[in-house]
This record gives sequence, C-alpha cells and structure tokens, in this order.
Amino acid sequence: MSFISYLKDGISLGSIYAIIALGYTMVYGIAKMLNFAHGDVIMVGAFVILTAVTKASMSPILAIILSVVICTVAGVVIEAVAYRPLRKASSNLAVLITAIGVSYLLQNLALLIFGADAKSFVPVINVPALVLFDGQLTTKGVTIVTILACIVIMVGLQLFVKKTKPGRAMQAVSEDRDAAQLMGVNVNATISLTFAIGSGLAAIAGLLLCSAYPTLTPYTGAMPGIKAFVAAVFGGIGSIPGAMVGGILLGVIEIFSKAYISSQVADAIVFAVLIVVLLVKPSGLFGKNIQEKV
Repeated sequence: MSFISYLKDGISLGSIYAIIALGYTMVYGIAKMLNFAHGDVIMVGAFVILTAVTKASMSPILAIILSVVICTVAGVVIEAVAYRPLRKASSNLAVLITAIGVSYLLQNLALLIFGADAKSFVPVINVPALVLFDGQLTTKGVTIVTILACIVIMVGLQLFVKKTKPGRAMQAVSEDRDAAQLMGVNVNATISLTFAIGSGLAAIAGLLLCSAYPTLTPYTGAMPGIKAFVAAVFGGIGSIPGAMVGGILLGVIEIFSKAYISSQVADAIVFAVLIVVLLVKPSGLFGKNIQEKV
C-alpha cells in the first residue's frame, strides 16, 4: 500500500510541476524565450493569497482571483519592460541574463516587503479527504484538487490553442513570426497574451504548491521553477501534453527517489534522469526535431 501512496504523492507533486511547466512551454513555444522569472511569479501569487486572507480578511475565492489577476498583470508588465526590447537581440544570452535579473528583482522585493522569515500558508482549499481500502490509503483533498486542476488546465489549453482565434494566432507566431505579422497577426499582443496565461497559471501553481507544502518564503518558487523547467524540457519544450507528462514523471521520480533511495540525492537523481533522456532523445519525449536549411 505504501507504493500506491508514494505514487499518489508523486502524481500530485508532478501535477504542480506540470502546471508550472505549461507556463514555460507556452512562452518558449511561441516567443522562443526562457522566462526564468516564472518560478518567482509563483511566489508572488502565493504571497498575494496569504496577505489577502490574513491581512485583508478576504474570502479564499476572492483572494485566489486577486492573485491570478495580479500575476497576469505582472507577467504582461515583465514581458513589455524586460523582454520585448530584447526580442530582436543578436544573442539569446541577453534575454537569459535579463530573466535571471527579473527573478532576483522579484525575490528581493519580496524580501523587503515580507521579510526573510518563513510564513505558514493559510489553508485555502477545504476539500474533504478521500479514504480508501478501509482507511489504509488516505488521499488529501488538496491532492485531488491538484490532479484534477492539472488535467483541466492541460485540456483547456489544448482546446484554446487549437480551436480559438487567439490560439491559432499563437501557432502562427510560433511557426514564423514575420510571416504571421505580414498576415495581420498582432505579434506583440499575442506574445503578451502568452505571458499573461503563463503567469496566471503560476498563481494557481503557487496556491497548490503552498497548500500541499504550507511554508512560504521569498525563495519558495525558485527550486520548483527550475524543476518545472526540467519537466518542460523532459516532455519536449513547446508541447502542452509534453509539459504535463514531463511534470508528472518528474514528480513520481522525485518522490520514489526520496522514498527508496535517499532524500538527500533525490534532486540529483531527477537531473540525472533528464540528462539520460536528452542523450537518448534530445528533443524530449514529445518534442519534434526541427531541420533548418543552411
């Protein structure tokens, strides 16, 4: 029964990674940019919920909506101020360094506002636990909500990208930005929308992460953000189903590594698995090799 319990925990953790990875994979798939500040937007969203509930006595639902709105606006502002001027930079290194700078900026702003002490996250998701096998297996309500949220978000994004006009504009920009612009697609608005969706998902991920592991600091989003990026690469960055599968596999590998090998080397095992996968299939599990004519 312990195996099933570990598997359940791994899928739950992996679902959080998957939601974060969806933000990475959408931004990279469409704008061809690595937004390493994405993990810190998770932290911003969690602090908004904590502050709204504890300081402003706001209801959990309104606090979650406020968090999504603030993170969405933050994503659009970050793209417009930090990334848009570098969109035609001669080197991707400039974008990468800027993303790291934005990440440190968000962390240090959180340090100034909230301090370095760890905060206890308030219980926002109040869903009864599911008891199975005569009490031998108990699944927390937050675990059920996390897994269902991951599935709903992945299916919703797939439908949005495939079936809606903004989604088709995203596909066009991803395929050929200049050609899409010549065909009348507003490239700036499309990329801003992509950042907005990714940052809104980061707020949801922050809620689920801090509900499952109820400790919040200005550095809360750093390591999950890196692992979610690994999950996106693992599944094939740019692929929405790949981000989900990569995140869940990564969560399962991490939990089983902690349970059966060592909690100290679990992170190393996660990254080692990524290296092996990329040596065998460099484009990731769901990625496609793109041939370029020289």
